[in-house]
Amino acid sequence: MTVLVRSGVGPLCAVARAAIPSIWRGKYFSSGNEPAENNPVTPMLRHLMYKIKSTGPITVAEYMKEVLTNPAKGYYVYRDMLGKQGDFITSPEISQIFGELLGIWFISEWMATGKSTAFQLVELGPGRGTLVGDILRVFTQLGSVLKNCDISVHLVEVSQKLSEIQALTLTEEKVPLERNAGSPVYMKGVTKSGIPISWYRHLHDVPKGYSFYLAHEFFDVLPVHKFQRTPQGWREVFIDIDPQVSDKLRFVLAPSATPAEAFIQHDETRDHVEVCPDAGVTIEELSQRIALTGGAALVADYGHDGTKTDTFRGFCGHKLHDVLIAPGTADLTADVDFSYLRRMAQGKVASLGPIKQHTFLKNMGIDVRLKVLLDKSNEPSVRQQLLQGYDMLMNPKKMGERFNFFALLPHERLEGGRHQRNARQSKPFASLVAGFSELAWQ
Repeated sequence: MTVLVRSGVGPLCAVARAAIPSIWRGKYFSSGNEPAENNPVTPMLRHLMYKIKSTGPITVAEYMKEVLTNPAKGYYVYRDMLGKQGDFITSPEISQIFGELLGIWFISEWMATGKSTAFQLVELGPGRGTLVGDILRVFTQLGSVLKNCDISVHLVEVSQKLSEIQALTLTEEKVPLERNAGSPVYMKGVTKSGIPISWYRHLHDVPKGYSFYLAHEFFDVLPVHKFQRTPQGWREVFIDIDPQVSDKLRFVLAPSATPAEAFIQHDETRDHVEVCPDAGVTIEELSQRIALTGGAALVADYGHDGTKTDTFRGFCGHKLHDVLIAPGTADLTADVDFSYLRRMAQGKVASLGPIKQHTFLKNMGIDVRLKVLLDKSNEPSVRQQLLQGYDMLMNPKKMGERFNFFALLPHERLEGGRHQRNARQSKPFASLVAGFSELAWQ
């Protein structure tokens, strides 16, 4: 497949990104039934088997946490898993239009809330820095609007490998980076456009203040607990060593109730559920910050509104991968339960969505932006990539309906919000927020 090199095309320069694989992280897969001969003994598998032999079967949440973020062997810690050479691709890697429209969203919210003299742009799990880079380019192109605003960038990233890639993408290291591995702010620098940028391992280390938060494909990799309804009640799904096959893992059910069962709703009607306490903690933190200092949070991820059951799956080399095979060599993910995120906001802030990606992007003016770029380009290859990227983002059978947008905002941001604090969702007032209704382009 031909790779198109990125280059600028007019204002808010945008060329569709190339090398779009046919599979992204959005399909069901969770078996654990691969033949033993197809299960290489990875360092992570050895580590997990030793752990299980020492302390007993582990939860799916503990399995995910070890496989993805173990400091010594974790999948995310020392590898670049994105793009054509990686294991999956994300919307910002497909088309710059995606990031441009999110940049417009943040500026729209900044203007709607009074044009504060300063704000922090905070991204959770920023990948290769592509998305925030596109957003910052929008900020630069609309510098006349933001000229009196003091902006800083704050990235929450646990991966050493990705943080280095982000630094190169966003700063080009024109100014030497400050590094302090033992500090909550483990790296500092200045972006290509002169904006201060800092890296953190945890959201709670980011300074509190008027902020816009972005979480794109962040919640889907947080560890989930899996539960199965049985005649004896809810039983948690654990991971154990297969007694019939050496060096192989299997799913088992806990013999009795476990503490994580407390996260299941009392009126739950599904027979199999996945709960993510870490997502709840993050949403609580975001809600408290937004309620206290203002701003907004925009979440973009694939997921459901409390309807799906088993969504735990793996991806390796752009292909679905058995979650129990060769741990440490593949990405693990599970659909986001947006109904749970809404509950965990606990009325501290208003919530909007989830709405489908194609609806959000259309409301943000993706068709207008695509036409502008097509009109500016005379290169057939560039035009083809723009159209391919648009199709991948918007086609209901691709990313268009699989991915969702969800927002947290102060109640005061929405008309009549003070009277809606106990509402599960502020749907009657969604029209006041760009993306959740059509944005008027002048």
